[in-house]
Amino acid sequence: MLTNILKELRMRRYMLNQKEFSRILGVSEAQYSRYESKTAQPSLEIAIKISIALNMTVNDIWKFE
Repeated sequence: MLTNILKELRMRRYMLNQKEFSRILGVSEAQYSRYESKTAQPSLEIAIKISIALNMTVNDIWKFE
């Protein structure tokens, strides 16, 4: 199973709500919400955009459990 720490990173490091962060990424708030709730996985392109926005590697954000 693929899991992530998106919510923790968004809230602790950036103190942004989902709407603000989804705008930065160029995705809908609903789609970003699905990434955080782990009901959907982003494409590689979006995963890389997220990692760049958070200044982290994809491997730091997503883990296999």
